[in-house]
Amino acid sequence: MSVRLTLGPVLYNWSADRLVDFYARIADEADVDRVHLGEVVCGKRAPFTDAIWPEVIERLEAAGKEVVISLLALPSNVRERKILAELAGEERLVEINDVTGLALRSGRPFVVGPFVNVYNEMTAKFFAERGAGTVCLPVELPISAAVVIADAVPGIDVEVFAFGRMPLAVSGRCYHARLAGLHKDSCQFVCDRDPDGLDVSTLAGQPFLAINGIATMSHGIEAYCPPLYELETSGIRRLRLSPQTCDMVKVAAVYRALVSGSIEPNEARERLVAIGLPGPLVDGYTRGLAGATFAPMA
Repeated sequence: MSVRLTLGPVLYNWSADRLVDFYARIADEADVDRVHLGEVVCGKRAPFTDAIWPEVIERLEAAGKEVVISLLALPSNVRERKILAELAGEERLVEINDVTGLALRSGRPFVVGPFVNVYNEMTAKFFAERGAGTVCLPVELPISAAVVIADAVPGIDVEVFAFGRMPLAVSGRCYHARLAGLHKDSCQFVCDRDPDGLDVSTLAGQPFLAINGIATMSHGIEAYCPPLYELETSGIRRLRLSPQTCDMVKVAAVYRALVSGSIEPNEARERLVAIGLPGPLVDGYTRGLAGATFAPMA
């Protein structure tokens, strides 16, 4: 079975106009099979983009893309829980990023997002028995663990976070607001100043992480670029590409060439670097190493 490409939800605070333009190009030019839409990180951002989604969905589906509605990873108040319940009832496929969405989905098919802790085959079976068709594994799991899970639950698509700044954690506190001297409730949405997240350095000046509102992201850009034989034998069925401000159409083209066997991993990495990324390539987690490490294929 060929490996399919998924474009994950935009994790940053992009304007409605920017999102409309972005998804129009994805619909017309990007060689991806599935596209996730919706606000995952901060429920306060959602009202600014709610009105655009019907138009975006129509255009993507007309272009032959499967659309998935992604739900919040940390619903924290009554309004956000109400929105979660409404979206969970969607006829389209829904991605849950918090286990509270499981009961709301009422046994209908769904995707498990990378914010849910699926660390072993028993957890994957738990979700599969309740309707999960795809499980996007947490970013810190090595491929060796993905292989075990895929072998134990052959009825679901195991998906790996393959490209983009990795979401490492979400918090009740907003780092962007605090940095600007603001409270979370009156944040003025200052996270929109950093459309790829804000780089964070250690006291010694070493690049460390990136912040994105209430989310902690990796500084480096995950670039899981496996050789074709690894994909064919691993049981992994989907690779997720997480949107950054770089040319995601070109990113998708690189990964399509990779999964089709047209290019080798090192060439894929070289092409990704040439696109112009907001951080260095990393792939340590997939190898069972520290996440910030990177080692080109021999």
